[in-house]
Amino acid sequence: MTDDMGCDRDRALRLLWQMVRIRRFEEKCVELYGAQKIRGFMHLYIGEEAVAAGVMEQLRADDAVLATYREHGQALARGVAPGAIMAEMYGKQQGCARGRGGSMHIFDAATRFYGGNAIVAGGLPVAVGLALADKLRGRRNVTACFFGEGAVAEGEFHESMNLAALWSLPVLFVCENNLYAMGTSLNISESMTDIARKADAYGVAAAAADGMDVLAVADAARRSVEAVRNGRPFLLECRTYRFRAHSMFDAELYRPKQEVAEWKKRDPILLFMQRMKETGILADADLSDAETRADREVEEAVAFAEAGSWEPVADLTRFVHSERATR
Repeated sequence: MTDDMGCDRDRALRLLWQMVRIRRFEEKCVELYGAQKIRGFMHLYIGEEAVAAGVMEQLRADDAVLATYREHGQALARGVAPGAIMAEMYGKQQGCARGRGGSMHIFDAATRFYGGNAIVAGGLPVAVGLALADKLRGRRNVTACFFGEGAVAEGEFHESMNLAALWSLPVLFVCENNLYAMGTSLNISESMTDIARKADAYGVAAAAADGMDVLAVADAARRSVEAVRNGRPFLLECRTYRFRAHSMFDAELYRPKQEVAEWKKRDPILLFMQRMKETGILADADLSDAETRADREVEEAVAFAEAGSWEPVADLTRFVHSERATR
């Protein structure tokens, strides 16, 4: 059985699993932060899971992915090991960046996940460079770059869009429009709030998708990736909402509580389950099973991080410069 967007049971279970595991991972991070196991800045992805799950489904293993400091969800959906992510957040050397990056700098070359970039819009020029490298090498790879709507006010956004258009680079620009750049509403920071239309200035194709609907995101991403793989940049705006504050340090005085409550009614996991139950593809037991699996995966990730070790002081000057492999 499939629904009207071609979602059969196997695919539905995969998408549900990705969203649930991201949600459970983030919820555990809140707990660990309160216990001071995780320190520093931390930005949660709760509410935006459909974007990572929907877009990542359409990418190949040899494609590249870049994200912002709110990147735990993308890293998990990309295939970065949960234990390596958690150990990184603990600051342990078993982390994917040896504990040197922390929450905002998840990096894993094996899965072509190139950050985790703490600078707003900082990943966009890097995405252009990666796409240029792929093009010069004759590879039909896609570089997917996730960023928030606040980044469109930065010069890097416009410079990157312009170069991608000029050189016909295979970049998929994914704007996760959650309506707030830190504490600044999109309505008071942009004269034109239709982010997808900004691509018109550079002759770049664009589309907007409901970022709370994982199937809508996946469908838009499928068409976007196809265009990019054929050598044309594309801007995909996913209109979503974060259910938590900007960061763990944010008092969140800028959003009306009623607004947050209304958006929570469009929880991407619950909306997806409702649709799948109505079409007879999934049942409540499937959600329970996914939550049980996710809880087990998260606990194993925490155990891995807890058992990890701190980097020796003698190694602190390593990796300032690249190291040649020794045989």
